[in-house]
Amino acid sequence: MCCNCPRNCQVNRIEGEEGVCQAPAIPIVAKCALHFWEEPCISGTNGSGAIFFSGCNLHCIFCQNYEISQKISGKSTKLQELIALFLNLQVQGAHNINLVTPTPYVVMIKQALINAKAKGLTIPIIYNTNGYEKVETIHDLAGLIDIYLPDIKYMSEELSGKFSGASDYFLHASAAIIEMHQQVGNLVINDKGIATKGLLLRHLILPGHLDESRNILDWAVATFNTDIHVSLMGQFVPFYKTTESKELNRTLTKREYQRMIEYFFRIGLKNGYCQELQSASTKFIPHFSLTNPLDG
Repeated sequence: MCCNCPRNCQVNRIEGEEGVCQAPAIPIVAKCALHFWEEPCISGTNGSGAIFFSGCNLHCIFCQNYEISQKISGKSTKLQELIALFLNLQVQGAHNINLVTPTPYVVMIKQALINAKAKGLTIPIIYNTNGYEKVETIHDLAGLIDIYLPDIKYMSEELSGKFSGASDYFLHASAAIIEMHQQVGNLVINDKGIATKGLLLRHLILPGHLDESRNILDWAVATFNTDIHVSLMGQFVPFYKTTESKELNRTLTKREYQRMIEYFFRIGLKNGYCQELQSASTKFIPHFSLTNPLDG
């Protein structure tokens, strides 16, 4: 019975039952390729070895990857195939293995990582998550994950319920992120500018909701102190169901983003990333319409 995430659906996915994420028992890989549009310390010069999994335990109305998050699309990938993907990305020169939305398949991913490491996988492993995790699930990954790359989307129960269908988002995400930090500490970047270990928090600023973003940054400082690395993302694009939303049917203004960057420094944060507002474009969204998602 599946209890990987806070949904606690308790469905038998082996028998074909579906929970909120709709994911089957065997991982569905929507895309596997070198990815160059992450933070500089993640993508570097060679690219991040990104494996995009299909299915998600959130229903964000602004999801840019809705083609694979809100419906299952991709290739069913058995244990040995997943191990081969990890090792092949390393051969291609990837700086890391970037597991994107891995939560629905965490049990098999864990086994695949153990086996791949035994076969020579040495590059850092990134757990790239929406943040809606159970502490127990993250705790079971200790020693296997080098870099945690979680979103911290909301504090407000109202907004997380309205925009992502999970009013208890912050309750679980905050606890899970604290567990992540306890495992790997603050972000460590080597002399080549590549992250090797640690926690990098991501926060996507929603237009018209700067107070929510300020609350998130305040929480980060109060919880981890000002040394924490934060990626303050301004790439919001009206997409998927946001075109029907009066609140979110626009991009951030230059002034809104500038105010958040100023607040970042005002409260003492000094480590992190911001974006050019030109990144608020659909051209930076990965495409998932390939005939074979494993071809890159």
